Amino acid sequence: MANPTGKAAAVEVRNLVKEYDGGRVRAVDGVSLRSEEGEYLVLLGPSGCGKTTLLRTIAGLEQPTGGEVLIGGNVVNGLPPRARKIAMVFQSYALYPHKTVEANIVFPLKAEGMKRARRAERARWAAELLGIGGLLDRKPRQLSGGERQRVALARALVRQPLVFLLDEPLSNLDAKLRATARDELKRFQQEVGTTTVYVTHDQTEAMGLGDRIAVLDKGRLRQVGRPMDVYDDPADTFVATFIGSPPMNLVPRDGRLVGFRPEHLLPAEVVPAADRVGVRLAVDRLEYLSGDRHVYGTASGIGEPTRVIARLPATVLTPIEAGRTYGFAVRGEKLRFFDAASGERAEPERIESPS
Repeated sequence: MANPTGKAAAVEVRNLVKEYDGGRVRAVDGVSLRSEEGEYLVLLGPSGCGKTTLLRTIAGLEQPTGGEVLIGGNVVNGLPPRARKIAMVFQSYALYPHKTVEANIVFPLKAEGMKRARRAERARWAAELLGIGGLLDRKPRQLSGGERQRVALARALVRQPLVFLLDEPLSNLDAKLRATARDELKRFQQEVGTTTVYVTHDQTEAMGLGDRIAVLDKGRLRQVGRPMDVYDDPADTFVATFIGSPPMNLVPRDGRLVGFRPEHLLPAEVVPAADRVGVRLAVDRLEYLSGDRHVYGTASGIGEPTRVIARLPATVLTPIEAGRTYGFAVRGEKLRFFDAASGERAEPERIESPS
């Protein structure tokens, strides 16, 4: 089913600034970012990085200190949320406990003065789309967390918005239900085709949901790109270590940092010799997680001795014991280089393996 409005809107912010406390706190610091039409754009970053403030400013719940907000190519600075044709789903869902599911869903339509029959039709359509058609007569307290989340989405959907703004809507669900809800959210957005901006601090959500990810830290945009591009080619050391579990290893070397993902640090015999950069790994601890072995130790030979993590898949059967040193290696094409002072990406260099 296409977007019921027949169109999808891009969201854009230009040099957006949001300050508090008389300018002493800059929550959003000159962010410029544009979503594509119909895109699922995820704002990712740690708590306090400015992602929710950015979302609330797009929604019109906060007014920018500087810069512009555009929806569908039109500047919406100063317009109230309702006039922006957006719908926002909050972390708490904000359902009315004394109202039925149907009454919660149609509440924004009732406020707009829509006739009762039309409201009921819209509610049934949205509820069926989200798989809660049989729950319309229940109260929120009779629903599971995942069902309440769907009610909040249905309430947003009936307004037929140009843009969905989702502020950590899965954070109140347990881990198993989050995985299911994540899949449902992705399929829902693909079906309705509405531009969606989604806020989360959870990199698993970001990697699984986003067509693109915008990584923020301290109010600034650090990188924007497709999930695997951001993972494989981080723009700086913040992105390199924030995304990935375990995070990217960073080894100091001649005023630079040499970065490589834990899954790329493998026993030397399983790395092609033609593109092998050798590492001596003094192992001090092993963990077994979901079939993988996480090997902790101190790496040498690629730069200054540095504590690193290797993640070995179940298919790598090389015997590893704590208290011993082994020959490991990384493919040269998997190395990433950063300036040690600024943390910014640097030009690659060739590292010769020790003889």
